[in-house]
Amino acid sequence: MDYPVLWPMPTRWADNDQYGHVNNVTYYSYFDTAVNAWLMRATGTDITALPALGVVAQTSCRFHGSVSFPDQLRVGLRISRLGTSSITYDLAIFRETDGGLELAATGDFVHVYVDTETREPVPIPDVVRAAAAELVTE
Repeated sequence: MDYPVLWPMPTRWADNDQYGHVNNVTYYSYFDTAVNAWLMRATGTDITALPALGVVAQTSCRFHGSVSFPDQLRVGLRISRLGTSSITYDLAIFRETDGGLELAATGDFVHVYVDTETREPVPIPDVVRAAAAELVTE
């Protein structure tokens, strides 16, 4: 487990589907929430107020185990690519157990930074790049 950040993520009652486990689409919400919450904390900035915003251009998820409410989760974050206008996050979802952490899912998430007005790609804002550089693992 080589993730510099393990962001806490509680499950919610509404996350469970009729089969009694967290619905697969919810894992993407966990990824999105963890990445953006970490960015806000790491930069000390309201990222929605920057002149460029990160839009999700690609995401994927591979399931390794099931989670359900009231599980407590950790979302592992690391960065495999820090480009000029995009960041590729490698992510993992772990379920907290008495014995530690159990892998539930892995995935990736690509933010492409665009101008808030034109929606054209622009360089990653300096404050975001500085924070992201600390999570680059490859």
